[in-house]
Amino acid sequence: MLSVIIITKNEEKNIERCLQSVLWADEIIVVDDYSTDKTVELCRQFSVTLIQKKWEGYSEQKEFAAQQASYEWILSIDADEEVTEELRREILSVLSSATAYNGYQIPRKSFFLDKWMKYGGWYPGYQLRLFKKSAFRMNHRPVHEGFETNGAVGRLRSNLNHYTYHSIHQYLEKMNDYTSLEVMNKIEKGKRIRWYHLLLNPLSHFLRMFFSLKGYRDGFYGFLLAVYSSLYTLLVFAKSWEFQEANRAKEALPPVTSEELQLLKNLL
Repeated sequence: MLSVIIITKNEEKNIERCLQSVLWADEIIVVDDYSTDKTVELCRQFSVTLIQKKWEGYSEQKEFAAQQASYEWILSIDADEEVTEELRREILSVLSSATAYNGYQIPRKSFFLDKWMKYGGWYPGYQLRLFKKSAFRMNHRPVHEGFETNGAVGRLRSNLNHYTYHSIHQYLEKMNDYTSLEVMNKIEKGKRIRWYHLLLNPLSHFLRMFFSLKGYRDGFYGFLLAVYSSLYTLLVFAKSWEFQEANRAKEALPPVTSEELQLLKNLL
């Protein structure tokens, strides 16, 4: 018996495809942060348990969703993901057999500008998404949060499709939000940001992604992804430096959400 959990916020472009791919599950729980588009309306067209809950952060929303699950096995997917037919069959096979594992990592087949990015470190990108409710715990990183589990973890072979950035505009919008959240991860490590980090770390990221991880094999898309990923790295270090210097000078911290600001104050 399987519960599927999904968190949403204005996902009208993705949610139908996502829900269609998991209708075979015994239970689908959607935790929505009061979407202002048609997300809720679309969810109600399916047999799902819809809970609206004010946003408290990625990890908090997902942990809450997992706690609502009625069944021991939980599959966590994002609204922009899709369970393939091959993955459905493999999950059902796992659940119908005796297993020594408390969780399974699943490979993600991620698309950038609607092209599957096979190289550059994007594939297979294993993530723990199928796990036992009685054995899981949540790491509470502000971004790139994830589930963890006690005991042994296995790996599935079939892909979870991830329809990520459809346009450069969308990438840049999300990059601004995600890099602000990454500041907390960076500051929490306690390492002082120097000027050369803003030069060397983005360059190193590009070289590793495009050459060492063979991003060039994805052609021009691979080049664009490596460029924008290095820009992402630059923004994380630049914003971390900005917060670091503002705190050192006892000046007002740069603008973020109130929840993020409180977390940063606790870390600095």
